[in-house]
Amino acid sequence: MKFLTLATSAAAATMLAACGGGGDTTDGPSFDLSGAPGSLMATPSTLTQLTPAAFQAAAPASLFQVAGVPKCTVTFNYFQYGTVGGKGEATTASAGLMVPSGADPACTGPRPVLLYAHGTTTDKQKNMASPQDGEAGLVAAMYAAQGYIVVAPNYAGYDSSTLGYHPYLNMEQQAKDMMDGLTAARKGFAAVGAVASSKLFVTGYSQGGFVSMATQRALQLAGTPVTAGAHLSGPYALGAFGDAVYAGNVNLGATVFSPLLTTSFQRTYGNIYTTPSDMYEPAFATGIETLLPTNLAQNDLFTQGKLPPAFMFEGTAPAPQFAPFFGTPNLVKTSYRNAVVADVVANPTAPKHPLRVAAQKNDLLQQNWTPAQPMLLCGGNADPTVFFALNTQGAQAYFASKGVPAQAVTVLDVDSAPTSAADPFALAKGGFAQSKAATIAAAGANAASAVAQAYHGTLVPPFCNAAARGYFSQFLLSPV
Repeated sequence: MKFLTLATSAAAATMLAACGGGGDTTDGPSFDLSGAPGSLMATPSTLTQLTPAAFQAAAPASLFQVAGVPKCTVTFNYFQYGTVGGKGEATTASAGLMVPSGADPACTGPRPVLLYAHGTTTDKQKNMASPQDGEAGLVAAMYAAQGYIVVAPNYAGYDSSTLGYHPYLNMEQQAKDMMDGLTAARKGFAAVGAVASSKLFVTGYSQGGFVSMATQRALQLAGTPVTAGAHLSGPYALGAFGDAVYAGNVNLGATVFSPLLTTSFQRTYGNIYTTPSDMYEPAFATGIETLLPTNLAQNDLFTQGKLPPAFMFEGTAPAPQFAPFFGTPNLVKTSYRNAVVADVVANPTAPKHPLRVAAQKNDLLQQNWTPAQPMLLCGGNADPTVFFALNTQGAQAYFASKGVPAQAVTVLDVDSAPTSAADPFALAKGGFAQSKAATIAAAGANAASAVAQAYHGTLVPPFCNAAARGYFSQFLLSPV
């Protein structure tokens, strides 16, 4: 659910200023215009290539202090593929395919494949094929420049996709979208010089953490071997999370996440409301079903009055820390909120309100599923956007209740002290602490607000990704 700016975004936005690239898409041996799920609609086209030296020259040193010095040249490729929408309707999507090469042993021979799911964005033009995208730049530095072949779908509803909405946090669709992107990418590997090993890793941040866990589950159910997963700051407990928000424990960014989620569920199930005005206040109801994703800058959504910056509900907050999310003009009508809360009271575990039914249907901790392969769950305990206790620790407790051995699900709170001198995540924890301290020092009297605003989108992502790569490294030389 990344809607804040990643730590490396500003620098990565200028990364290609001096780098050429381009070239038209050409037909290849796997060229397929049928649009069938998993079809590669054109041979991947190369957008640009960054040698280790060029990467270091274009990006800030702080990026490589976390990701490490680049070992490989990274070629950024773009491709389109067939997939489905929330109701199973045929559509298309696009993706980035990052291919490492070079003389370093990490860059030669068959390379592991990393399937990456990106975080929430309102930007319709989201493109993980370009390091001009901050998240793509971080992923390239963290994984591709260290020897991973990275497949990073943009999702249906973004970039060139023909779908008129995004199936946000639709568990089945988003996993299918990722799998279709991977299937299509493999058809284009030979054309771009990607030689894959048998190792497949799945990871993602925020919305992408939810999507990557859903994808690990779907791959397992489909019988596709997964080496390991790392799911970072994701809203896995979607039902309980939604209940908490409607109870008044509103998360930072809720006025953006809510219409994305509601539109996704409405387009899939058709019963979240009869008309948008049933749910949304009149100031925001008109046009909200087609508002996101958008070509407008996120701040323009607020300044143009299309969404309220913070006020999710009117009335009084249940606790002081949630007061900034209560006021007028607010997004969700009190009558709609009251109906949801009443259902929580009357039917806490067997919801009847359609919004709660949809959320539980897509709750990853309500699927009676256990991972067959190891996974890392990473986040920060003070996350105001995706609550750590409810989601990350909730997932840990859920899997433990299903009999999954503790060593099979590793949980990391990057906002904590190393447990010992042998703590494998000591560097990630130490780096996070330094970054958080720098944010506090720079903000002065506004430190608390600055940390809250930066926590989910800026502070946590680099260090959870670094921890994920370290976690994956133990499986590179072992059998699948």
